[in-house]
Amino acid sequence: MMTKKYSGDILIVDDKPNNLRFLSTTLTEQGYKVRSVTDGLMALTVAQAANPDLILLDIMMPNVDGYEVCQRLKADEQTQNIPVIFLSALDEVIDKVKAFSVGGVDYITKPFQLDEVLARIQTHLSLRAAQREIRQLNVELEQRVKQRTAQLEQEISERLQAQERLLHLALHDVLTGLPNRTWFMKRLEQLLQQVNQASSYQFAVLFLDCDRFQSVNDSLGHLVGDQLLVSIARRIELCLRPDTTFCRLGGDEFTILLQNVNARSEPVNLAKKILKELAAPFQVGSYQVFTNVSIGIVIGSDVYKQPEHILRDADTAMYRAKANGKACYQIFEQPMHSHALHNFQLESELRVAIEQNQFETYYQPIVAIGDRQISSFEALVRWHHPQAGLVMPNSFIPIAEEMGAVVAIDLFVLRQACQQLRNWQTEGLIDETVTMSVNLSVRHFMTFDLLTQIDSVLAETGIKGSSLRLEITERAIMENAELAARIIDQLQHRHIQLSIDDFGTGYSSLSYLHRLPIEQLKIDRSFIIRIGKNGKNTEIITAIIALAKSLNMSVIAEGVETQDQLDQLNNLGCKFCQGYIFSKPVDADTARKLLIAGF
Repeated sequence: MMTKKYSGDILIVDDKPNNLRFLSTTLTEQGYKVRSVTDGLMALTVAQAANPDLILLDIMMPNVDGYEVCQRLKADEQTQNIPVIFLSALDEVIDKVKAFSVGGVDYITKPFQLDEVLARIQTHLSLRAAQREIRQLNVELEQRVKQRTAQLEQEISERLQAQERLLHLALHDVLTGLPNRTWFMKRLEQLLQQVNQASSYQFAVLFLDCDRFQSVNDSLGHLVGDQLLVSIARRIELCLRPDTTFCRLGGDEFTILLQNVNARSEPVNLAKKILKELAAPFQVGSYQVFTNVSIGIVIGSDVYKQPEHILRDADTAMYRAKANGKACYQIFEQPMHSHALHNFQLESELRVAIEQNQFETYYQPIVAIGDRQISSFEALVRWHHPQAGLVMPNSFIPIAEEMGAVVAIDLFVLRQACQQLRNWQTEGLIDETVTMSVNLSVRHFMTFDLLTQIDSVLAETGIKGSSLRLEITERAIMENAELAARIIDQLQHRHIQLSIDDFGTGYSSLSYLHRLPIEQLKIDRSFIIRIGKNGKNTEIITAIIALAKSLNMSVIAEGVETQDQLDQLNNLGCKFCQGYIFSKPVDADTARKLLIAGF
């Protein structure tokens, strides 16, 4: 049976013109009447004047953010009943909780999936339509009571059925049929009240997030992704006892509520059972898909007073499970909360750093071992923190990736590095054979406008594509090999070189090397530091160099610190290296002096 599609008047609020244009065009094509504004104050004015059926609201906007806009809407009688769906790059539980606390009805994390956005729009439009239907039904019931007393019972029955349908729609996930976030939070609140009455009572919450689900959506499409989510839900249900509550929070996130828990072993055993059940491949249409879940576990007790705190800690434990390698579980421990708060503080400071341009690009020379001439530089970002001083990228790049800010940092380094290369060319310090290597994060490599951004930087700085080398990880390729191949092909047309960074530490899949035009492999420093005297522990390095040679690729050894390491690499046929033996990463002025003085 086809689900009825409800049309409606939608207001989009986002300070990013690209986001507005994309959503406005897409929703208009879907038959919706769309208005769009770029700031919160204008949104309040339009909402009062037009009274739309639904508002899609960004959080991070200048002047008035999305939270305050929503609060003002809910405080105004004229606009308080308009449902608000938040669309935001913020992905922490505390952000989502705040969104719901100010009156939002839903929360979608950027980068969003269009099918999910459309589905949620339909859900809330259908809720609004159902509410109008009930109001109209109430009017009709009053008239019929006066006119036809004999039909009173039938009309009351119809009204109750409509309310039941509305209640079911409001409390259940459309795709899987499972209870949704609203239902879960209400049930959790009831259990906390029970714990307050009997302090010895315990329960457990398991927070499940599908591993690498995004790559399924990107490579096989959202229809396959939806079918996979349903299959995952059905398999998990096979592991649950009858009194267990199983919900879909949204996206690829699920929660399980275990009542009457007597020991930590109960949720742990369930987590192990689920991981084992999901280990077998899924047959979705003609595709065989492998996936599993990362699970965070919280033992509920009288320590907790608010359901949001339980969900927060379960989400924190789940992220720790992902960091530990995915397809595993992690029980929440209190230090994890302190770590999460530290990361939250770091996120806030990172946003300020991006706004105030607190970053600087450092450069580490890549040297030809034979003649000790600089053949390239690798551009590396540094953060000049107002209190902590110079911060290394491994301290903040993972957080930047989680909060969606890594693309902005990548672009900053790309633009500054290309401009610096152009300056050295203009000064006559280097010719066009000396290249600049710039790292691209996985998230940035897969963005739809990557090529447009690179073209803009090349045009702005005036350097040729052949002077630029992009360093990507094996993960960037293997998470969506088909899309990666298309992007790499376009980069090759621009004569931009590709280098695989930290080779041998990632997916350990070599099949893509035969198919993709990759010019260079970088041997990870973890292999270099294990080189012993008299050529010991060189087997992996020898294999990588031989592989690269067979594929007409060059090799760079990272982290070279001693003359003995350099000599052995030279004997093994490695032509290029970088490391402290020549220079640590340095600022632009010091790098310029290296170009003049040489080694």
